[in-house]
Formats: sequence, structure tokens, C-alpha cells
Amino acid sequence: MLRKVLIPFVALLLTTSGVSAATYEVDPAHSQVHFTVAHLVVFKVRGAFTDFSGTAQADTAAKTLESVSATINTSSIDTRIEKRDNHLRSEDFFAVERFPQIKFVSTKIVGSGSDITVYGNLTIRDQTREIMLKGSYLGSQKDGWGNQVAGFEATGTINRKDFGLTWNKVLEGGGLTVGEEVEIGLEIQAKKI
Repeated sequence: MLRKVLIPFVALLLTTSGVSAATYEVDPAHSQVHFTVAHLVVFKVRGAFTDFSGTAQADTAAKTLESVSATINTSSIDTRIEKRDNHLRSEDFFAVERFPQIKFVSTKIVGSGSDITVYGNLTIRDQTREIMLKGSYLGSQKDGWGNQVAGFEATGTINRKDFGLTWNKVLEGGGLTVGEEVEIGLEIQAKKI
């Protein structure tokens, strides 16, 4: 008897989950992908990528994400210093000629509202590692043109050496020119498609 009750209940859950989820496309004009890394031990360099795209399956009523994927063009790195940006594009770092894109695909997302954790595979220089991002759903509304938009933000930390970004120089007084830990941040506005 219990089985006869449970089977329809489970089927109902499966058919109703994700009913209000929709696909949202990242609006790069109103989004930011940035990073911070230690430089010469006593300073931090901040930079961003200016050319990226992505989609998310989001349930704005439940304030949750079901999946996320993104692509970043490595040549779009911008730290406001052309010489440094060219070095970052070189074989010492992103090797943009051979590895033109960074990719991220979520594998598991838990939580809702201001407490969302996104687990996923990040690929840089053909090296794929699972990372974790902590984030928030910021809300949704219609823009001035009648499009439904939603906002999300997330932060995380990766070790650049895990992705083959190993270049460094030891300083005369000790320490390294470039830190190994990289803080990443995302502020995303996405449009329902």
C-alpha cells in the first residue's frame, strides 16, 4: 500500500521540479568577471576579462540556480597595463594562441537566495579542476524594454598552478613575484531567453 502511495508522489515531484526554471543569457554589458592576485608580496593586482558569455538555468521564484555554463576569451584580459596584459597572454601564462578560452560548467548547485554554492569544472590551458563558488541570487525584474532580467554574484579562490599557470620569479628579499592564490569574482546580469 505504501508503495502505491509513494510512486505517484515521487512522479509528481519529478514532473513539477524545475517547472518555473528558465534559461537566462549573460549580458556582458552589465556584467563583470574579475580577479585579484598578490604581486611582489606587498601589493595586489586586480584585473578583468572583458569578453565572455554564459547561460544559467534559474528559478527566480525559488531564488535558485539549476545549472551554469560560461566561456571567457583569454585574450580579453585587462589589468590596465598593456605590457603586463601582453605578458599574461603569452606562453608564460594563458598562452592565448593555443588556449583561447576558459570554460566553466556547473556539476552541482545547492542553496538558494543569499546562500548558493556552485560546484563545477573550470578549464584553463586544457587543465580541468573542480572548483567551488559561493554566491547569491540578487533578484529579478523587467528592464526598460520589457525583458525579464536576473542578477547573481559569486566569489571563489583558485590556485593558478593547478591550471598550468606556473610562471614566477623569486624576489631578492624572499617571496614570489606573483601569488599562487587567485581570488575570482563575478557580478552577473542575465536576460531571460
